[in-house]
This record gives sequence, structure tokens and C-alpha cells, in this order.
Amino acid sequence: MKKPKFEAVPSAARVARAVESARRPPAAKKKLFVAMAGNIGAGKTTAAKMVSQKFGFELFDEPVIDNRFLRPYYGDMKRWSFTLQLEFLIRRVEHHELIHKVAKSCIQDRTLYEDPEIFAKYLHGLGNMTDTELELYFEYFKRLTKHVAQPEKVICFDVPKVDVLLSRIKTRGREEEKGIQTSFLRGLNGYYATFPMVLQGKYGVDVLTIDVTSLDIRNGKGRTEFLDKVSTFLAR
Repeated sequence: MKKPKFEAVPSAARVARAVESARRPPAAKKKLFVAMAGNIGAGKTTAAKMVSQKFGFELFDEPVIDNRFLRPYYGDMKRWSFTLQLEFLIRRVEHHELIHKVAKSCIQDRTLYEDPEIFAKYLHGLGNMTDTELELYFEYFKRLTKHVAQPEKVICFDVPKVDVLLSRIKTRGREEEKGIQTSFLRGLNGYYATFPMVLQGKYGVDVLTIDVTSLDIRNGKGRTEFLDKVSTFLAR
């Protein structure tokens, strides 16, 4: 006949530790600062809103609609390029300062890095910013961004086909963007082709690149595929 087994009575110390562990609140999720990157018309704004809604991130829209210099810029780039770049720099730095104060994770529509690494250099190369204006812009950028929060992760949208970008720009119907030319977008795409490597090599940012040329992220399988990729990216 087998003798009945008796479990050892937990010590008072073990009981106390178990009670304390049960009372302890679960570990808080780490705050993430994620930003979207991509050419004009790539779909960054739509994606940022989806990420905000799906994962509960605070959304920081690109400061385009209320930008006082955007319409004059598209009418006369040579006159307004430097002014517009400074305007965007100031507004994005304001976003970064707010993001630092927000307790929850944040998603930003367009990165701070795209202005110096893509737009300022490109506009200078087109002759729309002088050498001294470019130098002054970089001085402002260095000073204003020295102590602001930087994104840990960036989602880059790749759209190699310029006609797709133009179609999306036309569909969203922003009045000030009606005059954007194919050649202008093609030139920007040249910079965006290497931008993920710049983010990783120069700024040490974790990057997810997605070709959204034929991927409709707004609904159906495209939406699911996009959000699944983002979920995996955020968790790594």
C-alpha cells in the first residue's frame, strides 16, 4: 500500500514573496517613437493613421495643410525653397519636443531626417537653394536638433514607379500639389533609394522598408499584410 504524499508547507517568506508578486503591477510597455518616410504621394499619412489606430500610438501629422509657404513654394521654388525648409524644420522640432513629453508611443508622418538628407540637398542640386543657404540650413538643423528626441524606428515606403505617385497625388487633390512634375518626383526617388541605408548607417535607426507600389494598405489583404509587417517590426 502506497503512503500518501504530502506537499511541503510553503515557508512564510515564500508566501510573502508570492503575495508581493501578485500585487505588483505588470511591467509597462516601452514607449516607442516611430516615424514614416517616403516620397510625396507614397501613402505615409494613411499609414501613420492606421498605425495610430491599430496600436494606440499618438499621431503627429505632417505639418503640410497649415503651412503658409507651401503654395508659394510650388509656384516659385527658387524663391521659397530655403524659407520652406526652415519652416518645416521648426515645425518638426516642435513635434519632437512634444513627442518627448507624451507618455504613450508615437507615430510621426514624415521624419525629421528627410529634410536635410533629401529635400535640402535635392533643392540645392536643382539650383533652388544657394550654397550659403544650404550651409545656413545645416547650421540651424544642427543647433535645433541637438537635444530633441529621435525615432527608434522608421517605416520607409518605397514607390519606384513615379506614375503611381502622381496618381495618388491627384487622387488626394491637394491644390498646392497640382503642379508637381514627373521629373521632380523621379529626382526625389533617387535620394529615397538610398535613404534606408543613411538612416541605419548615419543615424543608427532601425528601418523597415516596404514596396507599396501595388500594395493597397487601406483594406483587405493589403491592410492585413501591412499591419502584420509593422507588428513584427515593432516587436523586434
